[in-house]
Amino acid sequence: MAGLSQMEFNSIREIAGGHITCAHKLNDYASKCTDPQIKQMFEKAAKDAANSAQKLAGML
Repeated sequence: MAGLSQMEFNSIREIAGGHITCAHKLNDYASKCTDPQIKQMFEKAAKDAANSAQKLAGML
């Protein structure tokens, strides 16, 4: 995406980083779950967060 100011670039990068951190934490929670439904919920949320981070990074 052309024409981003430095402030916008930094904001998007920071938000994407937050999504990556969230995805890592959710994967960690999933690895510690014994209930298959909750584990699946955490894994899906982690995948969604990683996808969001990838989309945001694609804007840079």
